[in-house]
Amino acid sequence: MSLNTLIRKAVPGEIETLADIAFIAWERDLKPFLNGPAASGNAEKSRLTAAVRDGLDRVIVAEVNDVAAGWCQRMRGRSYIPFLFVTPLLQNQGVGSALLRRMESILELEGHDRIHLDTLADNVRAVNFYQHQGYQILALKSEGAPGREAQMSVRLEKRLDPWRGPIDDIE
Repeated sequence: MSLNTLIRKAVPGEIETLADIAFIAWERDLKPFLNGPAASGNAEKSRLTAAVRDGLDRVIVAEVNDVAAGWCQRMRGRSYIPFLFVTPLLQNQGVGSALLRRMESILELEGHDRIHLDTLADNVRAVNFYQHQGYQILALKSEGAPGREAQMSVRLEKRLDPWRGPIDDIE
């Protein structure tokens, strides 16, 4: 199936829509690996809404047939991707790959020579997806508040190839 996919900048009027996409994907793909406070749906929905709202200028959106289907965000001032979500109905259709490739291009244009991201170690589908996109596992780390059950995450890295030469103006 060929999807009509457009990658564009996020706009303020879609903050709730993007948070909903993330929450639905989180519920299906991440929540099963979490327990305790980390598995709180209300807390996660609030966190995702705040992440979209506060980082909207660094969010790109995949639109499929004129409907938002996924989004990706980069950190300010760093070559790090904290969020990549695709609505579950369109996963494995190339939407996540398209978002990731575009974000990599943006970071290359900013001069970054590598990109980092983290995902839950138990989320084998996500780890395999990123490895298929050329990411390599750097480290396994424990995350969580002291005194609470820690979650293991994987830090992944991909080397980029930013342009370092002059760009001639075309007249």
